[in-house]
Formats: sequence, structure tokens, C-alpha cells
Amino acid sequence: MAETKKIKTALVSVFHKDGLDELLAKLNEEGVKFLSTGGTQKFIESLGYECEKVEEVTTYPSILGGRVKTLHPKIFGGILARRDNEGDQEQMKEYKIPSIDLVIVDLYPFEQTVASGASDADIIEKIDIGGISLIRAGAKNFKDVVIVPSKTEYGVLLDILKKKGAETDIEDRKMFAERAFGVSSHYDTAIHAWFAK
Repeated sequence: MAETKKIKTALVSVFHKDGLDELLAKLNEEGVKFLSTGGTQKFIESLGYECEKVEEVTTYPSILGGRVKTLHPKIFGGILARRDNEGDQEQMKEYKIPSIDLVIVDLYPFEQTVASGASDADIIEKIDIGGISLIRAGAKNFKDVVIVPSKTEYGVLLDILKKKGAETDIEDRKMFAERAFGVSSHYDTAIHAWFAK
């Protein structure tokens, strides 16, 4: 098993775009290909970088008012496929699933929406489904995938890229996975607390 992995394709799906431009610039410089949806995709293109639409990979549009965008086997297969598993690799070829090596997510602001005194309907819409699923998938497959679970981690990845280029080792990926499950746990705890009130 190669402990060092090269980042070739990044899926970027974020709520907050601030602080992302420097990270995208470095990834672009390293030749990393971008894949994204909606506002994030437009933001990436506004910086002058090419970005493939998730919809082009899945052949499905964003549906249900944006509730379903990334939830598709071609996206989750690309994140969860084990690179050293022959069966997984054969299925990726068979179903034309692209490998995704880096997932950058910044979740819908659930806690801020609750704190703002928003309506129950607005709060429910800020329960992130796709983003939290991407975080969990990337973290589960940390052996092969880098997961950046919030904007607070953009700088951490940028430092790694500056030191090593678009390569990470298993310790880097495991550290991001640990932080990812921390983000996921905190987010679900906040949602649970709101429902339990």
C-alpha cells in the first residue's frame, strides 16, 4: 500500500467561500482538477479555473430545491472506492466512476440559523445532508482520500500543499479524518439539541 497519495481530483462543495481562494490557487497550481456544484462551481470559475459540474458526472440535475446534488453513486463511489481493491477498481471502470482524492466541505450554518431566531422551516433546510455524507465518506476512506471538513481546515491543507505539493501521507489523511468526525459529531449534536428542546 502506497502511504503517499497524490491529489488529482478535488470535489469542492462549500457554504462559506471566504478563505477558499488561496487554497484553490495552490491546488490549481499543482494541476488538481476541480469538480463542484451550484454556487461553489460558479465561484471556482469566477477565479478563472476550470471546474467540471457534478451534474455532468452524475447526468442528474440538482433536484428538490437543491436538497439533492452530490448524493449519487458516481460521486460517493469515487470517494469510497478502495484504490488497492481489484473489485472496486473494476466496478469504477464498469460504471465510469471518477476517482475523487480530495473532498472540501463547509456545512450549512445550522447553529447560526438557530441562533438567528429563524423559523422551524428555515432551520430544517439548514440541516446539511449531502455535505455531512461527503465528510463521512471521505473520512471513512482516509486511506485514499483527503477530507477537509470545514473552512477552519483550509489553512491546514494549504500548509501541507506548500510543503509537499499535492501529496499527502497516511498521517495527514488520518488527522483530517479525525477532525472530520469531530465536525460531524458536533453538527449532529447541535441538531439533536434543537430537536430535543
